[in-house]
Amino acid sequence: MRTAFVQTLCELAAADERVWLLTGDLGFSVLEVFRERFPDRFVNVGVAEQNLIGVAAGLASSGKLVFVYSIANFPTLRCLEQIRNDLCYNELPVKIVAVGGGFAYGPQGYTHHGLEDLAILRTLPSMTVIAPGDLVETELATRAVVNLSGPCYLRLGKAREPVVHVVRPPLAIGRAILLRDGRDVTLISTGAVLPYVMQTAETLADRHGIEARVLSMHTLKPIDDEAIQRAATETGAVVTVEEHSVIGGLGSAVADVLATRATPVRFGKYGVPDRLWHQTGSPEYLRGLCGDLVAVVRELLGRCDR
Repeated sequence: MRTAFVQTLCELAAADERVWLLTGDLGFSVLEVFRERFPDRFVNVGVAEQNLIGVAAGLASSGKLVFVYSIANFPTLRCLEQIRNDLCYNELPVKIVAVGGGFAYGPQGYTHHGLEDLAILRTLPSMTVIAPGDLVETELATRAVVNLSGPCYLRLGKAREPVVHVVRPPLAIGRAILLRDGRDVTLISTGAVLPYVMQTAETLADRHGIEARVLSMHTLKPIDDEAIQRAATETGAVVTVEEHSVIGGLGSAVADVLATRATPVRFGKYGVPDRLWHQTGSPEYLRGLCGDLVAVVRELLGRCDR
């Protein structure tokens, strides 16, 4: 995902001299291609994320289209006050790009796990929050956000994520993408767990006769209310899937939409339980500690083996 982002950003920068890239002393072996092509529009501010946002705000105030890049927790939690006051309050067009959302940096431990970022950033006024599901969505989302008038959070995985979209889909901010239709349940995915969700849908169909609709909810704010309501009406059951705390992220955003419905719907969340994570390991291992998505869906539908 990070490579797809940088390659796309280079294309955008070649077409528009207002595009800048800032980093907080990381992105080595990834960002060099931008630095070499556009050295006058690349700034490494060092390990100083609060300053990173301040510099970005200053450039944006001067008419630049600024992207800042760091590992998920660092350009968000470490400098939340600067994002709130410098960017959101002034509605500046700065794009905060976080690599390593969820468990992508699993072996580095909890300090590098991005598990609360979506919840926190989507509470901020004027902030757009986007988490593409694969390399194709990453490219399309980068192109979609470059000219946004206000601040944006773009949450990426890391590297070697599989491509899900065989054909480039239309991607519009605030509109979910339908990847698979189904009548029994809807799986709503955000971020780099999309391949896992698609695999789960195939397993549900092949082994359990459950046809799952799959939506890639690449935009959490503004969220696609219409797609959620339609899924609830047509399938009668919804499960959200995210590498993020079950509090405040995609699950909470979808629950807010469903709470306005007059007709009841079966609803479940798959995500990171609300507890401290002392474990380290691969993203797959850590995701496994969150439970089995197939079992979550079957239990919701009342089809578990007794």
